[in-house]
Amino acid sequence: MRILIVIALVLGSVACETAYYDINEKFGRLKNDILVDRVEDAMEAQEEAKEEFKDAFEQFESVVGVTKSELKSTYNKLNDAYEDAQSRAETVTEKIEAVDDVSSDLFEEWQDEIGQISSTNLRSKSAAQLRTSKTRYASLLKAMRKAESRMKPVLTSFRDHVLYLKHNLNAQAIASLKGDLGGIETDVGRLIREMEASISEAQSFIKEIESP
Repeated sequence: MRILIVIALVLGSVACETAYYDINEKFGRLKNDILVDRVEDAMEAQEEAKEEFKDAFEQFESVVGVTKSELKSTYNKLNDAYEDAQSRAETVTEKIEAVDDVSSDLFEEWQDEIGQISSTNLRSKSAAQLRTSKTRYASLLKAMRKAESRMKPVLTSFRDHVLYLKHNLNAQAIASLKGDLGGIETDVGRLIREMEASISEAQSFIKEIESP
């Protein structure tokens, strides 16, 4: 029964996606256009996540040296920063998945349509272009996934210290955070560099796919 439910959900999802593509095509928006839009969305999500993680680290950095009376409000502030960063990270993952979905559909459609080209010369050229586009996209996806993976250790550090502070509202908890700031800063710095590299890769990809 569970397998039937899963199959039904998958088929329903495929049907919705097909209808979505059909409606867009009626308005002149092909899968290429949708892919560009989704890459732009993913790029924007990464930019926002990058800033959110920077802000969150600054919040963690600023609590060192707070007074005992400020510990509760400090915990609330750090917990909010952690949850905001986590939410941005989830959005980045969702946007990357959306990019990957449409790219798979685009390349599958492209491959199918190559078989409909009667001219051997044009068929060969289209196949070569498909291979190039797949290689270029693989590079983009790799950069996006690499940046995405860098968020996890930072989120883990944020969560660990938020929970430790929650359980130990005392100066010792703040001292522990202070001792670990260097490692967190290194992870955040690495994340920001990977995000910027991914954003740059996305910009190049969009420029290439939109060029005549």
